[in-house]
Amino acid sequence: MINKSDSPDVKPFTGLSPDVVMDAAASVGLDVDGRLFALNSYENRVYQLGSPGGNLVLKFYRPERWTDDQIAEEHEFTAEMAAAELPVAAPVRIEGKTLFEFNDFRFAAFPWMRGRAPELDATDARQLLGRSLARVHQIGALRPFRVRPRVGLQRLGIDACHQVLASDLLPEVLRDRYVDTSEALLGRVEQAFEHAAPIREIRIHGDCHLGNLLWNEQGPAFVDLDDCATGPRIQDLWMLLAGSRSDQRRQWAELLEGYTQFADFDFREVTLIEPLRALRMLHHAAWVSHRWQDPAFPRAFPWFGEHRYWEGYVADLREQLEALDDPPLGGS
Repeated sequence: MINKSDSPDVKPFTGLSPDVVMDAAASVGLDVDGRLFALNSYENRVYQLGSPGGNLVLKFYRPERWTDDQIAEEHEFTAEMAAAELPVAAPVRIEGKTLFEFNDFRFAAFPWMRGRAPELDATDARQLLGRSLARVHQIGALRPFRVRPRVGLQRLGIDACHQVLASDLLPEVLRDRYVDTSEALLGRVEQAFEHAAPIREIRIHGDCHLGNLLWNEQGPAFVDLDDCATGPRIQDLWMLLAGSRSDQRRQWAELLEGYTQFADFDFREVTLIEPLRALRMLHHAAWVSHRWQDPAFPRAFPWFGEHRYWEGYVADLREQLEALDDPPLGGS
């Protein structure tokens, strides 16, 4: 049975003014010229700063989300990728440190990377992306995370449902329907993971969608590993599939063609695509509900406060429950 859980967070970035951002940069000796542009980010706060030596990005971490050790593992993983000459925005190291504190805000600095939005339907684009992700996973398989979270049923499913029920956004008239549907979905997801086991879990990007990719002359560049985690490799692949069933089969074949040039793939993981999609649906609603006291979220997701959104959302969960019966995408 799903029960209520922890309370939503409070306003986390009060006091993070442009002057504080500039002062934070100066506090660690970064040479900035006064230009500042807020970048699109909800979970953290991210700013592009002008600098004579090349523009920088300052990322201010949401308080109490990650521990210092968890952030250190994010930075270490990113640095390993950069050392392997993968295109990634690795944190700037100053006097041996990559995580800094100013006015009780924890922050890191990154080089600003040029690039455009990915166009994966371009010739060979998905093959190139598949090769890049295979290289990421080769690095991820070298050693485990010690303190980063896992991609799995508890955090993305059970805990997520607790957060939705703990919020005031879900209309009372829909609560029973939400509980029944989400519990049925969680049961099916658990069965799918048990049937696919054993699956090797490694360090992965964790949130590899098009918004976390840039495209430049060399191909894809990874710009945000804030959600890096331990999990199955398919988690970094399935979010790059979109459209009709036939479209996704074609896209999967293209991704896999590139991926298998650098790494092997366990085809049992393909059966986890729809279960992982279900977990993402549950987690996304929980994420917005849990962050609702942060003023950025009602501005970005105003429909979350409307009855019709939740009615449609519960219907979408029911459709996803049925999608778990669909045969998996082809293995090749």
